[in-house]
Amino acid sequence: MLDHLFCFGLANGLTLEGDPLTATEAAMWQMFANLFTNRQTLRRSVPHIHVIAAQEAPQSTPTLPAHGQAYESSPYVYAAVNRIAEACALVPLRLYQETPDGTRQQIARHPFLDLLRNPNPILSQFELFEQTVGMLELTGNAYWYIAGDAQGLPSEIWTLRPDRVSIVPDAERYIKGYLYEADGQHIALEPVEVIHFKRWHPSNDYYGLSALAAARMAVQADRAMAQWNANTFGRDYGVPAGIVAIKDNITDRDFERLKHEWRSSYGSGQRRTAFLRGGQMEWINIGLNHAELDFLNGRKANREEILTIFGVPLGILSENATEANATVAERVFIERTLYPKLVRLAQRITQELLPFYGAGLIAEFEDIRPTDARLRLDEISTARGILTVDEIRQRYYQLPPLER
Repeated sequence: MLDHLFCFGLANGLTLEGDPLTATEAAMWQMFANLFTNRQTLRRSVPHIHVIAAQEAPQSTPTLPAHGQAYESSPYVYAAVNRIAEACALVPLRLYQETPDGTRQQIARHPFLDLLRNPNPILSQFELFEQTVGMLELTGNAYWYIAGDAQGLPSEIWTLRPDRVSIVPDAERYIKGYLYEADGQHIALEPVEVIHFKRWHPSNDYYGLSALAAARMAVQADRAMAQWNANTFGRDYGVPAGIVAIKDNITDRDFERLKHEWRSSYGSGQRRTAFLRGGQMEWINIGLNHAELDFLNGRKANREEILTIFGVPLGILSENATEANATVAERVFIERTLYPKLVRLAQRITQELLPFYGAGLIAEFEDIRPTDARLRLDEISTARGILTVDEIRQRYYQLPPLER
């Protein structure tokens, strides 16, 4: 990969300096090695894609342009994405070999598992899945670049920034390839080199829809409220907007002096204070304070909407949640938010990465869904009269049959 990318880059004037390519990303490109050669794509032709892929030009990525900025500036987006990404990254990924009779045997040592433990010289397994899930939440898309060794087996996994990836449609294979934009240059990647994780998008055939896109209005409203609050107590010193009415007639010189002294004492040059020349001085408040705006409840409503869209129950982050509420919230979070995301990742890995190692391999994350121990024991006890010992071992404990 190193030789290929450098030849491609030099031929197209690719530089490794300046924005948007950072020093870390430059190091990443330099460490790529050994492209896949003479590999057959795993994708099959789909009849209806002739209409979808009528044009050969790369499709623009429908991501929220400010997804990174929203993550950096919205505390609720940051908290939700971090909670989801870190929780998913903590769940172990298991590898199974499916036998001809339909049973599964777990594999403890395998080159694929070794690759996950050390995806590349920069990332750990935790960081790999943390970045992957985080990108899915913020953009609806996540990409793995798979570098291969001399034998054509995966040797490194790199995450690609979704905002730099464009998909090139193909009328026969659905996807002709991917273009990765770096420093104004486009690096061509074969479909077999990229694993595309995506969320469902009802109006796009190639890219996923992010939770952040659905929460955009709530995020923007909350950021505006937070900025207003910061301006009120920072730039405006907590003094509300209003009118200073001077009832007595005064000279222009005295009028300008009063304005200067007032603004020097009670606000900056941007202070929204009007002056009316007349007689005695009178303050007329025209601004709305926090209580009149129902500021705190407004921010709470934004928080609840954002967290709900991301699938993070309020009881997980609320300081007022009881132990019972927090327990229920944790269970809902695991069953309805985390587990489906883990299934999405595992099935895509099974479909696109594991075939490099042979047939019958299945990747599954550990089933972290809470179970009722008493109900499970009752179910196993009932099954004893219906299922054999080997069937019980396989269904409830994922164990191989007993040796005969």
